[in-house]
Amino acid sequence: MSNPESLTVAETAPTQDPEKPDGGDAPRATSLTGDAFRSMFKRPLFWITAGVLLLFVVMAIVPELFTSKNPNDCSLLRTKQLPSSEAIFGYDVRGCDVYARTIHGARASILVGTLTSIGVLSIGVTLGAIAGFYRKFADTLISRLGEIFAGIPVLLAGLLVLVSFPTTPQTPYFLTILKVVVALALFGWPGLMRMMRSTVLQVAQMDYVQSARALGASGWRMMLKHVIPNAIGPVIVIATINLGVYIAAEATLSFLGIGLQGKVVSWGIMISDSQSYMRVAPHMMLFPAAALSLCVFSFIVLGDIVRDAFDPKSR
Repeated sequence: MSNPESLTVAETAPTQDPEKPDGGDAPRATSLTGDAFRSMFKRPLFWITAGVLLLFVVMAIVPELFTSKNPNDCSLLRTKQLPSSEAIFGYDVRGCDVYARTIHGARASILVGTLTSIGVLSIGVTLGAIAGFYRKFADTLISRLGEIFAGIPVLLAGLLVLVSFPTTPQTPYFLTILKVVVALALFGWPGLMRMMRSTVLQVAQMDYVQSARALGASGWRMMLKHVIPNAIGPVIVIATINLGVYIAAEATLSFLGIGLQGKVVSWGIMISDSQSYMRVAPHMMLFPAAALSLCVFSFIVLGDIVRDAFDPKSR
């Protein structure tokens, strides 16, 4: 697996098209980004994993396309019934349809992963840009702060935060989601901050940044208009890849009974509820665990493809 730290900023470099004779049309420009996307699009595995993830996203946004059943419509008369024509995934211990809950569980899991990635990206890009552009005291302070946070495992930190601010069944849906997102994002930014800082250090030496400085542009203007737009690309790629990591983290916290709770339906809660019935009703754990594994595995595979495409050393 390639190291995401090795992703660098690509500069556009015109090359002569070998099919064009001298004196013909202007040569077509090529770049590392363009080559990377062409390399990804040629791999069948990219389209397979992208298709699987697109299916999960649609499932999270519009679960009604896949099932018309209410995931909270339960009856103890159907408790732990095996898969049948009436319920293809069977029923859980409370008599809820496992298929409906698996479909609706995608929303909470993917929402936590997406919001956490956005939060981590926002913190990492802001602090990394400041550290890499201004250097000196700002760089030292932010780098030391990042080292402190990086030394704390994200799951352990999330566990401590969620235990300190517990969720009750009466907690609103979005607030329940937000607590898990904040717990994960607060301690997940150091890696992206270091990567953003490294990329900004390279971009800050480019001619167009030096020209803007010579023309008297302010530091904030140069950073917002010239530096961040040209340095954020590789960081966004890694933040997107980390979606799978945060989905797995949410499932782990929910499995431990401190993540999503109440009326929220998620794969982690379903797995947690079924662990005591694995021998008598394995279907209760099998289907949500399979959905979680497939989603996380797809993000990991897609991440490897993107890293290989954007890392020049791997090609």
